[in-house]
Amino acid sequence: MRFVIALLSCTLAPMLPRLVTPIAGLTPQELHDTFNQGRSGHPHNAIDIMEPRGTPVHAVIAGTIQKLFLSKAGGNTIYEFDNDSRYAYYYAHLDGYLVGLHEGMHVNAGDVIGYVGSTGDASPDAPHLHFTVFELGPEKEWWKGTAINPYAALLQALQK
Repeated sequence: MRFVIALLSCTLAPMLPRLVTPIAGLTPQELHDTFNQGRSGHPHNAIDIMEPRGTPVHAVIAGTIQKLFLSKAGGNTIYEFDNDSRYAYYYAHLDGYLVGLHEGMHVNAGDVIGYVGSTGDASPDAPHLHFTVFELGPEKEWWKGTAINPYAALLQALQK
């Protein structure tokens, strides 16, 4: 029942393209919808996927690495734009990037791009991938966009 309710709660979001899972071997039981949870007085607007430090993180869609950014909150982050530059896929709290990954680089869905960590304001004892999707505006600015809950799209990706 929880699975059905979670899918229904995500139906108002724009329909995202078909994604692949950012973590190999992820199961539906390991995926939790934390998008609407509060975080220090603001909405989370992302989901957290708890995994051991160093677990490879995969690109969820073919696209371009738009920005590699070290932020106080997100630590080591990646902003990946899809090939149409309609959506930005945001991966945060990474332990590090794949060696050789750089801005402007094309990646395919499933390519390793980084590694799970706990950088930024994440607890050192709770390594995880902080993941969300932003619908980009006409300016196509990596730091701006409307957050979209990726939970339903990731559940769909797990239904092989």
